[in-house]
Amino acid sequence: MTPSERSAHLTRARALFNDGEYWLAHEALETVWRSIIKDGDAEAARVWQGLIQAAAALLHRESGNRHGVDTVGAAALEKLAGPERPDVEFEIGQFRAQLARALVGEGDPPRLEFRTDARERH
Repeated sequence: MTPSERSAHLTRARALFNDGEYWLAHEALETVWRSIIKDGDAEAARVWQGLIQAAAALLHRESGNRHGVDTVGAAALEKLAGPERPDVEFEIGQFRAQLARALVGEGDPPRLEFRTDARERH
């Protein structure tokens, strides 16, 4: 995937996610994740998988599937734990905190936002 293709997928995923289009955001994020798996970067792939699972957990939340929220949400939170990664353009720390609150019904869904230092690339 070229840098411009990646940028387009990330911009689309962010817009879809923030508009509550979690299934479509899931698909856009998965495209980036697949390219990372091909490159063999397991640690970065783990964070991207967490973002994909976050979208799935929020989709379960919308449909009232509490078991899906709990299981997929817990997996997402676990994969999103840890320090920010320079190879992940989205801000993960605040996103993870917002996701944790939303999954237990304490707040709005999180928003995907580019890291300040990553915005210049998008």
